[in-house]
Amino acid sequence: MQDQMSKDFRMTPIVRRPHLSESPVVRWILIGIALLFLVLLLVLPLLTVFIEAFSKGIWIYLQSLIDPDALAAIRLTLTVAVIAVPMNVLFGLSAAWLVSKFKFRGKSILLTLIDLPFAVSPVIAGLVFILLFGGKGWFGPWLADHNIQIIFTLSGMVIATIFVTSPLVARELIPLMQSQGTQEEEAAASLGAKGWRIFYRVTLPNIKWGLLYGIILCNARAMGEFGAVSVVSGHISGLTNTIPLHIQILYNEYQFAASFAVASLLVMLAVLTLIVKSIFEWKYHGNGIHKESGER
Repeated sequence: MQDQMSKDFRMTPIVRRPHLSESPVVRWILIGIALLFLVLLLVLPLLTVFIEAFSKGIWIYLQSLIDPDALAAIRLTLTVAVIAVPMNVLFGLSAAWLVSKFKFRGKSILLTLIDLPFAVSPVIAGLVFILLFGGKGWFGPWLADHNIQIIFTLSGMVIATIFVTSPLVARELIPLMQSQGTQEEEAAASLGAKGWRIFYRVTLPNIKWGLLYGIILCNARAMGEFGAVSVVSGHISGLTNTIPLHIQILYNEYQFAASFAVASLLVMLAVLTLIVKSIFEWKYHGNGIHKESGER
C-alpha cells in the first residue's frame, strides 16, 4: 500500500504557476510612466530647492544657515525630536507588546485609537490642544493658577509632535510582533525567565530592525512637522520657531533664497532618512530571508 502511494505521488504532475508576461511595449510604457511621475513630483522639486537656495551665491546660502534665528530653529527642532522620539518609542513598544502578546477585550478599540493621529489633520490636533491647554481652554485656568504654560512654549510643541508621530513606531512593531507569535517568549518563561529578561533577551533581538526603522520614520516626521506645531507655537522668532516654521516666515517676508537655503536642510534630512531607511530595510528583509532559509 505504501509503495503504491509513493508511486502515485511520483506520478502526480507538478503544476507550475504561469509567469506573468507582457509585451516589451507595455513594460516600457509602465517604466516611462513611473519615471515621469518621479521626475515631475520628486526630482524636479528637490532640484528647484537647491537651485533657489544657491541662486544668490554660496555666501548668502551660508549666511542664511548661520543666522541666529535659523540656528535657534535648528536647535529647537532637534530638541523637540530628542524629547518626542524616545517618548514614542516607549509608547510604541508598550502598545505593540500589549496588542501582540495578550488577548483582552477592546483590542480593536485600542488599535483604532493608535491609528487616530493618522486620520486627524495636524492643524485640527493643534486646535484641540489650544482648547485643552489654552488660556480659555478646559485646563487653562488651573494651569494659570499653578503658573504653568503649555501653549506657545516648548512643552506644547513637544506634546503636539508626540501626538502626530505616536502611531509610527507602534504601527511598525505591531504586525512584526504579531507575525512572530508568542512561542519564544513562552519557552523562555517555561525556563524561568521573567518579564524584563524575556523582553531584553528574546523579544528585542527579534524586533530590533523594525524598531530602528520606526525610529527613523518617527524622527523624520518629528523634524518636519508643521501643522500641529504651527498652531501651538505662536511663531515667536528665535524662541518657538522650528525649521519648517522658520522657512514659512522667511518665505512670507520674500526672503526666497534664505527660505530655500533652510529648506535644503530638510531636503538633505529627507534624503539621509531614505538612505538609512533603505539600509535598515535591506538588513531587516535580509535577516528575515536568512532566518527562513535556516528554518527550512
